[in-house]
Amino acid sequence: MSPKVRRRERRGDDIPLSVPVVAGLERETGHLMTAQHKFVRHWDSEASTYDRKMNGVERRMFPHSRAWVCSRASGRTLEVGIGTGANLAHYPAQVALTGIDWSAEMLDLARQRADVEARKVTVQQADAATLPFPDETFDSVVSTFALCCIPDDRGAISELLRVLRPGGRLILADHVVSSSLPLRLIQRTADLVSAPLHGEHFARRPLRILHEFGVEVAETERHKLGVIEHVHATR
Repeated sequence: MSPKVRRRERRGDDIPLSVPVVAGLERETGHLMTAQHKFVRHWDSEASTYDRKMNGVERRMFPHSRAWVCSRASGRTLEVGIGTGANLAHYPAQVALTGIDWSAEMLDLARQRADVEARKVTVQQADAATLPFPDETFDSVVSTFALCCIPDDRGAISELLRVLRPGGRLILADHVVSSSLPLRLIQRTADLVSAPLHGEHFARRPLRILHEFGVEVAETERHKLGVIEHVHATR
């Protein structure tokens, strides 16, 4: 099948396809949508208690990650997976911030936090794998502890890079596959439960995808046996 036909297929145009291919596409799309809806419901249900649950984990595992990431943002900035707005206090005042998340309940809390902190931010419900912004819209794109919960992390990273202007900054923090073999085995075992249950992956590493895409990486650092990783890349 030619590249042109594949592009038309993704747009849903009326093109001739064999019945087995159509059926396969429908099954795959249906499965992904069902899984995504399940995960959205999970994060909606977690919204009211999320900050309280995360406070202890954050103090022990990544007390400086949010400040590290947000301090490097500048200009027009997109935060992917803004959640309850836990990063808002860490951005420089001059950043023009837009935040997206697929949980409406989380976004309600982010709006409330922005009001309390007198922080101007535009928030909207959206999927990281299909961002509703034109190419090269943002000077910085930020994501903290969100790529681990996105079903298609490769597709999401491609989208983050698409909306980033040339020379713009992609700044990430996440829990990733450990540099310790015993811990890696535990993480991969945990994935067998957590990934299908609520979409959280422990054995991913976004930096590898960035290298595959040929992105220039300006800074990286790892902590806690390599489980916490910070990445600052430029498009």
